Amino acid sequence: MFITLDPEYIPALQALDGFSHIEVLWWFSDFDTEEARAVLEAEQPYKKCPPVMGIFATRSPVRPNPIALTTAPVTYIDHENGVIHIAYIDANDNTPVLDIKPYTPSMDRIESPTVPDWCSHWPKSLEDSAEFPWENEFNF
Repeated sequence: MFITLDPEYIPALQALDGFSHIEVLWWFSDFDTEEARAVLEAEQPYKKCPPVMGIFATRSPVRPNPIALTTAPVTYIDHENGVIHIAYIDANDNTPVLDIKPYTPSMDRIESPTVPDWCSHWPKSLEDSAEFPWENEFNF
């Protein structure tokens, strides 16, 4: 997987080398409709969650302002062509990227976060998520 920058943004890659991860702000462009933007609640999107959840308590692409955030592992940066190779992102091909920021633990990592009981059994890290049976968690 990769992110290709428009040529005028290639200079913005300077000094990004050495960061193992980036924060990618991107647009849920496939869900940017008037109907999707009007959705404020979701009926039990996760198997063990409350019967109705406010959309801000979900990671649904259907939301009033369809902005997404993904922490992506960087595998290689091609400075000459403006391409950031990443191991994973949950965006579709040709999804618009709004911004890229380096992941810095001093600003982005929370040592002891809390979550509701219904999702407290979920993995505690991105690395552990790969082996987790996510298909058992969602109602969609």
